[in-house]
Amino acid sequence: MENSAQYLVYLSALWMPKVIGVAVLLIVFFILAKLMKRIINNAAGRLKLDENIASLLARTSSIALTVFGVVTALGTLGINVSALVAGLGLTGFALGFALKDSISNLLSGILILLYQPFETGNRIRIAGYEGIVVAIDLRYTKLESEGNNILIPNSKLFTDPIMIIS
Repeated sequence: MENSAQYLVYLSALWMPKVIGVAVLLIVFFILAKLMKRIINNAAGRLKLDENIASLLARTSSIALTVFGVVTALGTLGINVSALVAGLGLTGFALGFALKDSISNLLSGILILLYQPFETGNRIRIAGYEGIVVAIDLRYTKLESEGNNILIPNSKLFTDPIMIIS
């Protein structure tokens, strides 16, 4: 009984600094993620970037810092993270391939919001559709034509010719 108590004290003395270090690392990366989100939102406000782009950049950086913090914390505990990093890379590749159309729409939406070839309120014609631009989102652009709403995927708007009527 005495040996098992001594063994538990030995194990806790061995692992306690690592566990405290991991907790500190996770807290630091969590605070860094929140700080980075705030910095990006403030910079986007000063640079007058579109809210959708700023929100996407802020969320992406926050998630990336959080994942990096978790992987770093696992490495600090002594876990071999090389297989985990390789698995994350393969998962990213598979998700990218599976979601290629959605990612294409998302990136096209970002480029449309950055370059602004047309604005809300413009009348445009694309691929046989004509209407007034009501909203430009990251995934699609909403046109209104004769009381009907038309949703055009942003990848189509980015690759096909657009006629801006007014």
